[in-house]
Amino acid sequence: MIFSSPRFFLFLATLLLLMALLGSDRREFKKRLLGVASCLFYAAWDWRYLGLLLTISVVDYVAAAKISVASDRRIRRAWLLLSIVSNLSILGYFKYCNFFINNLNGVGHLFGWHITPLHILLPAGISFYTFKTMSYTIDVYRGGLKTCRSWLDYTTFITFFPELIAGPIVRGSVFLPQMDREIGPTQERMKIGLSIFLIGLTKKVLIADRLAGIADPIFNDPGIYSALSIWFGVFAYSIQIYCDFSGYSDMAIGTAKMIGYDLPENFRMPYISANITEFWRRWHITLSSWLRDYLYVPLGGNRLGTQRTYINLMLTMLLGGLWHGASWNFVLWGGLHGSALAVHKWVLSYRKSCRIPVIHPIIGVGATFLFVSLAWVPFRARSFGDTLLMFKTMMGLSNGNGATWIPEALFWCLPPVLIGHLVGVMIEKDVVKIVNIFRYCLNLCGLNINNDTISGYYVVWNRATTLGIYLLSLWIFVLFFFASTNTSPFIYFQF
Repeated sequence: MIFSSPRFFLFLATLLLLMALLGSDRREFKKRLLGVASCLFYAAWDWRYLGLLLTISVVDYVAAAKISVASDRRIRRAWLLLSIVSNLSILGYFKYCNFFINNLNGVGHLFGWHITPLHILLPAGISFYTFKTMSYTIDVYRGGLKTCRSWLDYTTFITFFPELIAGPIVRGSVFLPQMDREIGPTQERMKIGLSIFLIGLTKKVLIADRLAGIADPIFNDPGIYSALSIWFGVFAYSIQIYCDFSGYSDMAIGTAKMIGYDLPENFRMPYISANITEFWRRWHITLSSWLRDYLYVPLGGNRLGTQRTYINLMLTMLLGGLWHGASWNFVLWGGLHGSALAVHKWVLSYRKSCRIPVIHPIIGVGATFLFVSLAWVPFRARSFGDTLLMFKTMMGLSNGNGATWIPEALFWCLPPVLIGHLVGVMIEKDVVKIVNIFRYCLNLCGLNINNDTISGYYVVWNRATTLGIYLLSLWIFVLFFFASTNTSPFIYFQF
């Protein structure tokens, strides 16, 4: 079920209504209802893989329980290894088996042999929930998290439908302590959740889906377009993937808040980043922090010398790229970001001794956005050949005699994204005058800026005002009147 579909609205409304009817003294029953609803949500995609999801939850629940009671370090490691190997084996089979078969066939044709690829359907959200379950057992092994006493509670955590398919990647240390809450819709939760959900829905249907109509034709057949058109397509995709994925995260966070749980912030205005390191602190925060804590740091991080630091950065980003998909294009994307991170760390290390000048923040933001946009080419292109063709055309190294297309939708999608980022910068930097003016305007509309330690900043409907009701009505009218009629699946559903 796509969050922007009527089917999901009906599903969510039914769940919230049932939880409201149960009252405030049926906490355990409501958690079981939420678990069943989450399983039904996943089964709506393909019920056959629900068993796989539940099997993974059993394996990791048992492994963590055994780790917590074992005193022998070898036994603890054995159970941890069982958890990691089982998760990575399942992920490897479904996601990478045919990738390796196809690469072996590339070599095998020289010797006259061929392996028939398997008919494998990738389970929805498998990359996200395997990382989530692995982090649980690893945290229990490290001693930073107590085991969950109830398998039903743990299963509800694993199957929690708002973030099940495309994140944020929620760790047990964030979610499990919330399992003792009284859940269910309240007036305050509905105001907060709907406010966040509406922002995400706007990003998705009004901006991302519109820009998909620009980016998709250009990336699907780049050979028929001129260099200028391809540049437009690349910038359109840069904004599309941000609004699509951050929109999904907003809707997931908003849905969870309506139910009564807090999900972690996943995006923090990444396109205002002045360098690539800052970008990865703002983009897909739950993935970048996962890769840092469970891959980069165990590899040695920056503790083993300069050269090893660069190697660790590159390995982390290469594997991060491969996590996104079984394609050399994703490996190239990860390699580009790994190289950029290593170069930036080198610049920081040798700035004084080499007298490297400090780049003005505005130039840094522009350069970072340009690099990230160019790196999206292999991420989105259908093949390695298309990646090379697009780069050659963009750089003027091919004939570039294709059609020139000036997509008007790109230019009217840009202002709301730019304004949103600028306002966010003012709030983040605490520019008092601008922030006070912004808060005053919000107050006239009955809105307010909230902030919590898990979900970050968000705007919430606080009270009804005449101006606020008018603007909200206008917003909803514009949203559904100008929204794209071709609602596409969220980009990160494929991962």
